Amino acid sequence: MEKQFPIQTWVDGNGNITEPSYEEKVTEELTKKFYKHMVRIRTFDRKGISLQRQGRIGTYAPYEGQEASQVGSALALQGEDWMFPSYRDHGATMTFGHSLLNILLFWNGRNEGCVPPEGKNIFPPGIPIATQLPHAVGAAYAEKRKGTDNAAIVYFGDGATSEGDFHEGLNMASVFDAPVVFFNQNNHYAISVPVEKQMKTKTIAQKALAYDIPGVRIDGNDIFAVYFETLKALDRARNGDGPTLIEAVTWRYGAHTTADDPTKYRDQSQSDERRDTTDPLVRLERLMKNQGYFDTQWAEEIQREASEEVDAAVKAMEEFPKADPADIFDHVYETATWSLKEQKENYLQWKRGEPTWKQHQ
Repeated sequence: MEKQFPIQTWVDGNGNITEPSYEEKVTEELTKKFYKHMVRIRTFDRKGISLQRQGRIGTYAPYEGQEASQVGSALALQGEDWMFPSYRDHGATMTFGHSLLNILLFWNGRNEGCVPPEGKNIFPPGIPIATQLPHAVGAAYAEKRKGTDNAAIVYFGDGATSEGDFHEGLNMASVFDAPVVFFNQNNHYAISVPVEKQMKTKTIAQKALAYDIPGVRIDGNDIFAVYFETLKALDRARNGDGPTLIEAVTWRYGAHTTADDPTKYRDQSQSDERRDTTDPLVRLERLMKNQGYFDTQWAEEIQREASEEVDAAVKAMEEFPKADPADIFDHVYETATWSLKEQKENYLQWKRGEPTWKQHQ
């Protein structure tokens, strides 16, 4: 089955273009655009981990190593398309135009973090695994019913394919020819469980066969393969030809979240090796040097701009008052149920140090 779904690569780990026919599309302008966005989201990710370690935000989900998958796919979208991220896809949402401030507010427990900029169709991050897939299909089908050419992209990890929502989403999209791209980032681990213990299938892309939709397997660390294959899938969706499942094979260097210790379940020397062999930014730099348009001064300026932008967003976040934990009870239903009111009151009593009804049992 791996032979039927080979990993597609445009630029290899040494920065060489793999097919002569690709050369005219691998332009200096596009490469530098990719590089700028990837530096920007990696800078944000490293700052996010630092902020959590300092107690300035809550638990954080890092994505370093997956920048090509997130930037390449997000840049393939059009302005009014829909994006349905998981909790690890804030690099994609940043690239699609989300506010860095609001992303930080999300990780700091504030409701504002779920609000995208005006005119951007970005769904709140899906925290329960795979729940965002049926939502994406619904939004895509609604656009089809309205007669627009807008499409949706939905992100999920390899572990999400073990959830019923994955199969329900693909089946519904297939039946209704919904204009949606299912973008799987196979980073090899669902928290601590390696992909070979998640499934017996050799690829995730082959799961598309069950729903009679195209399945594509790409090198998720090659931003050109990601970008152009996602463009192709989105064009197919806009033309009324239905959904596509893309498996982007990548790797997360660090922990599942900052509450996790990856050394407990894998040899971290694998990540050290991959930084030299498969890192998406290193690959892009090698390509630029091979093509003769890498400028050290320009790259340093890109890094400086990214750092300043992230630092400004952090400063703005910290000017907000601390989140009120009671807010989580107030925005579940338009009118709170009796049980929710009881839970809220019990929580507030506990916060005030007062006896709660549970303590009287």
